Amino acid sequence: MIDQDFTDSLLDRFVSSSFRHHEDCLTLDCNPSSIKDLLTHLRDEETFDLLVDLTAIDHGTNTENRFSVVIHLYSRIHRDYLRIHSPCSDNVSPEFPSLSELFPAANWHEREAFDMFGITFTDHPNLKRILMWDSYPHFPLRKDFPLAGIETSLPADDVAEVTQANVDPAPMMGGPFVSSGDGMMSESEPRAKDESWTEQAEKPK
Repeated sequence: MIDQDFTDSLLDRFVSSSFRHHEDCLTLDCNPSSIKDLLTHLRDEETFDLLVDLTAIDHGTNTENRFSVVIHLYSRIHRDYLRIHSPCSDNVSPEFPSLSELFPAANWHEREAFDMFGITFTDHPNLKRILMWDSYPHFPLRKDFPLAGIETSLPADDVAEVTQANVDPAPMMGGPFVSSGDGMMSESEPRAKDESWTEQAEKPK
């Protein structure tokens, strides 16, 4: 388990970092300029050598640092998780150092964050979209992307001609959508505020 000596020594070495205590695991806030040094130290000297996850957060357009990257590490010696949270350098064209050289498992995680949030991971060996096609003009997990989606043409005319398909927005089904933070996750997912009508039934007046 992570103890006080561990956190104290880490803060002594990385003075610009700070800890936050969450119910699930300890969170370390780190400046992106020292993220590689921090992770190298955690991997080589503190046995946090397993990268479990790397993802991103869009905190909204009204925040000082709109985008941040979140990394989860695990130590089989400490038998504990550590979360590292670090802001991106720019709100319009966010960038973050690639960690794929330190943790090869970060490669596809960074591609997904690039695809969904538009975060450029500098020095990534093959940074291209992993779910959407290369010319797709939007970033679906940004806060300003509509919940119902955006109508978008398929990337190739010959594919569209054969499949007769198009990327359509999801039906709003009575919207606007609302979500609740209470109860089971499956019950708190966004759903229509007014479910008394559908595309097949006229909306009540």
